[in-house]
Amino acid sequence: MRYRTFGRTGWLVSEIGYGLWGMGGWTGSDDEESLRALDRALALGCNFFDTAWAYGQGKSEQLLGQALRARRGARAYVATKIPPKNMRWPGKAEYAVADTFPPDHIRAYTEQSLENLGVDAIDLQQLHVWSDAWADDDGWKRSVDELKREKLMRAFGISVNRWEPTNVMRALATGLVDSVQVVYNIFDQAPQDELFPYCAAHGIAVIARVPFDEGSLTGTLTRTSRWAEGDWRNVYFNADHLAATLDRVDRLTPLVPDGMQLPELALRFILAHPAVSTTIPGMRRPAHVERNLAASDGDPLPPRLLDALRTHHRWDRTPNATP
Repeated sequence: MRYRTFGRTGWLVSEIGYGLWGMGGWTGSDDEESLRALDRALALGCNFFDTAWAYGQGKSEQLLGQALRARRGARAYVATKIPPKNMRWPGKAEYAVADTFPPDHIRAYTEQSLENLGVDAIDLQQLHVWSDAWADDDGWKRSVDELKREKLMRAFGISVNRWEPTNVMRALATGLVDSVQVVYNIFDQAPQDELFPYCAAHGIAVIARVPFDEGSLTGTLTRTSRWAEGDWRNVYFNADHLAATLDRVDRLTPLVPDGMQLPELALRFILAHPAVSTTIPGMRRPAHVERNLAASDGDPLPPRLLDALRTHHRWDRTPNATP
C-alpha cells in the first residue's frame, strides 16, 4: 500500500481508502461479511475509512467502530458526514442554511457519530451536501471552529454535489475547509479542471469518491441489471442512463491492458492525478478488498493510455441531465 499526504493535516493516508456506503443497507449487504472485509482492509494497510450517518442511519458508523475496536493496534483515520437537517440530497441554493446545517444540528450529529463510532474525536467531519449559497453563513463556520477547539473533530471537509465540482469554491476560500470529497472517475473528470489545481495550491486534501461510477466501471453490469425495490441504483441507472453508460463501458473495455481488469484501470486512472489524496471504493467482501487494494501496487498507467482516457472517455454531465 502506498500512502499520500492528506493536505495540510499532514496525515499519511492509504491512497486507496474504504467507502462504507454499501454497508448501510444496500441490496446484498451482510454485516458479518462487512466486518470481515473491514478487518482484511486494516490487515492490508488501508487506514482511511469514509462513512456517514446517512449510511443506514448510523449503521455503517457502528460497523466501522466495531471493526476498529477488534484491531485496537491499527491506526485508522475515520471520516464521517453530517446529513442536512432537511434530509434532502443534493444541496440546493434555494434551501435555507437554517434548514440544512444550523449550528445545533451540526453539533448534535457530531455527537451522535462519536457515539456510533465509539471514539473520542472524529478525524474528519464533513457536511454531506453543499451549496456555495451558504458559504457566507457564520453558523457553520462557528460550529467548525468550536468543534475543533473542543477536540471533537480534528479536521473539517465538505462532500460536493455530484457533477458540481466548482460549487464549493467560495467555501474553500474561507480557509476553514481541510478536505473536499468529489465524484472523480474515468467518466467524471471535470474536477481536474478547476477544483484540483485550487486544492493543490492551498493544501486542501481531495477524496475521490464513486471511482467505479456506482458499479459500471467494475464491468459487472448488464443491460438487464436491476436491484431490489428501494435500492438507489434503480434510480441512478434508469433504462436510458444504463444503456448510455454501458455503451461507454463497451468503448472503454478494449483499452484495458493485458493482465489488468477494468476496476484496476479505473482506480489507477484516479491515482494518476497528484491532487488526489485517496479514493474510496465501496467494498463489502474480503475478495473485493484484496482486489482493490492491490491496485496501489505496480507501475503507473502509461502516459499514452492516460491521454486516451482523458481525451476520449470523459463524460461531462449536469445535475439535471440524468438521475
